[in-house]
Amino acid sequence: MFTIKVKSEFNSAHNLRGYKGKCEELHGHNWTVELAVCSEKLDKTGMVVDFKEVKEALNEILQALDHKYLNELKYFKKNNPTSENIAKYIFNEISERRPDISIKEVTVWETDSSAATYSNN
Repeated sequence: MFTIKVKSEFNSAHNLRGYKGKCEELHGHNWTVELAVCSEKLDKTGMVVDFKEVKEALNEILQALDHKYLNELKYFKKNNPTSENIAKYIFNEISERRPDISIKEVTVWETDSSAATYSNN
């Protein structure tokens, strides 16, 4: 199995509903997102998929999150905007928009030392 990864970033604010502690208050993060794409075989040029295509797909989704208050976005009105749910949201959005890209996992870093990963297996 071949895997390629791209990273991108976005900035946003959120607060965690039902959480007792500092994170229940409005605060922001400089999020880093890592998208891993996999394939059992390579294309005719020897790639899983062009890095450029994967970055474009990721950045399209992140533009909708960048400089937003996540709690006000439709998906996060129902789902608490945790790193876990943000990773799942990004995974699902890219999968829906780009079914030709086989996503292995999405990892969302809210700090340099704290991350959550979503995969569908």
